[in-house]
Amino acid sequence: MSDTVVKVDNLTVTLSGHLILDGLNFEIKKGEMTAIIGPNGAGKTVLLKTMLGLIPYSGKIQWGKGMKVGYVPQRFSADKDMPLTTREFFKLKTDNETEIYRVLKDLEMGHDEHHIERHILENRLGNLSGGEQQKVLIAWAMINNPNVLLFDEPTAGVDIGSESSIYQLLKKMDENKNITIIFISHDLSIIKIYADKVICMNKKLICTGIPEKIIDSDVLTKLYGSEASVYLHEH
Repeated sequence: MSDTVVKVDNLTVTLSGHLILDGLNFEIKKGEMTAIIGPNGAGKTVLLKTMLGLIPYSGKIQWGKGMKVGYVPQRFSADKDMPLTTREFFKLKTDNETEIYRVLKDLEMGHDEHHIERHILENRLGNLSGGEQQKVLIAWAMINNPNVLLFDEPTAGVDIGSESSIYQLLKKMDENKNITIIFISHDLSIIKIYADKVICMNKKLICTGIPEKIIDSDVLTKLYGSEASVYLHEH
């Protein structure tokens, strides 16, 4: 269908003789900001990498016509001594300065080119804050105008203030820029605020639907076991 971003049928992944994903079935529509949740070892990161075509699988992954996919990995930590500026990092992907400024402005990393130039592009990656580094990674993924962005824990390692800011930007991108967001998160409070849809998995699909309607104690027990507890912090 024309509004389908991706449809996954009976997706199964086996690595080194271990079953990692077991017959997953789900569909994501355009404009749905979709969260993927599950315990450590549930196969969430493997799922994203498989959707990107990086891991062999059986079953079917069908992307909608013309879909261009960007990806932001789980962690990126640039050492302060690494002799690489933000501009040099972007130059590894594009020589289009106009495009670089555009994506950085879209992520609110500066209101004018002077600020972006002096405080972001001329600075070493390792001198940027954790939140700024993460936004640079998102900007990198936005080069060439993808219409789908996959995020493996988009705020891992950043402070709560930056975390909220990043999710607000992702939601704005999802709503205003015709970009469909698919992200992994362990924070149920974030999911209930920002996600339109949730995929609950532990190798197999446990449930999928609107977060506030399907995430309850029974689902959490299936995902995390009988001792599961939820810590919801305010943003």
